[in-house]
Amino acid sequence: MQCVALKVQDLSKHFIIRKSVFSKKKIINAVNKISFEVKQYESLGIIGESGSGKTTIANMLLKLIDSSEGSIELFGVNITKLSPDAMRSHRKDIQIIFQYTHAVLDPKMTIEELIKEPLEIHKVVNEDEYDAEVDRLLTMVGLSSSERKKFPSQLSGGQNQRIIIARAIATRAKLIICDEPVSSLDVSVQGQILNLLVKLKKELGLTYVLISHDLSVVKHMCNRIAVMYQGEIVELGETGKVLSNPTNPYTKKLIASILD
Repeated sequence: MQCVALKVQDLSKHFIIRKSVFSKKKIINAVNKISFEVKQYESLGIIGESGSGKTTIANMLLKLIDSSEGSIELFGVNITKLSPDAMRSHRKDIQIIFQYTHAVLDPKMTIEELIKEPLEIHKVVNEDEYDAEVDRLLTMVGLSSSERKKFPSQLSGGQNQRIIIARAIATRAKLIICDEPVSSLDVSVQGQILNLLVKLKKELGLTYVLISHDLSVVKHMCNRIAVMYQGEIVELGETGKVLSNPTNPYTKKLIASILD
């Protein structure tokens, strides 16, 4: 029986906007009382247009921002109110593959240093095993050990995304959030990265939460799909069923726009 990797209950995030000290405050409901579960080894796609709340969800799941209401359980542990110190021991279990590699990869660090960093922070292996582990991770993401002394600027966009993936799996993460993992790549490279993610999921027994605006990516990657509109989940179910028989008007419109 599969355990529940992630359980989100009535999760909300409200931002208070005030243009000046004397102006009235305005409350923006970026995410409004969403609930879903992700079973271990499953892939859940969260899809919606820009501004629908997808990235806000990712930031709350990673504890990069605090939620306003609701709860988040990671492998049975309620992490919603954990302090940064208390969260540290759980952070290795949940990692993220970001959309923009240049925002994550320090241009002054070599590939070797970038992959070693999570190994050192989370003490994944002993120090004398770092070199072998870097080579192992590079091989797993389809890169040669000859790349280890290079800098991000010397690699292509697709190669840098592979480094991001290597950093995510370096901690032995069980759950990985993929935040628009291929949207910034050339179309010719997108399929290669998606196939790599599928391969790693099978080999490492990973669980994915994939955030995207691209329905075709979610269809390729995910068992189930959650459709977001204006901060709420308007449809949730098995990918095939949602795509073949959508019940929500927004979902119908979204699918129609892809097929046109």
